[in-house]
Amino acid sequence: MSWFIEVLKKYAVFSGRARRKEYWMFALFATIIYVVFLVLSVVTKQTWIVFLPIVAFLLPGLAVTARRLHDTGRSGWWILFQFVPIAGPITLFVFSVLDSEPGDNKYGPNPKAIAPTYA
Repeated sequence: MSWFIEVLKKYAVFSGRARRKEYWMFALFATIIYVVFLVLSVVTKQTWIVFLPIVAFLLPGLAVTARRLHDTGRSGWWILFQFVPIAGPITLFVFSVLDSEPGDNKYGPNPKAIAPTYA
């Protein structure tokens, strides 16, 4: 959960790098929260409720994705590649599971070397 909170603290920070763990923990918790709101929306028959987490997590999701791409040595503008049918989302998925570029790159120091470990 602390990785999710870290992403929310960096709400609109598009610079720097993000580890795989930071990216995937954010994706996991955002999905869980979305499913809870989806169930709540169905139970209460209020369809607008399902859009709350989408709006809330849009900017932090884009920011952590850009930082994750930076960690693999790519520009954050690769996010736009997701609009290419079929190949775009698959390519971004592959980029998101790749290991960090070792050492420093033009986007900053390697977060594995400087990030604290969370239990």
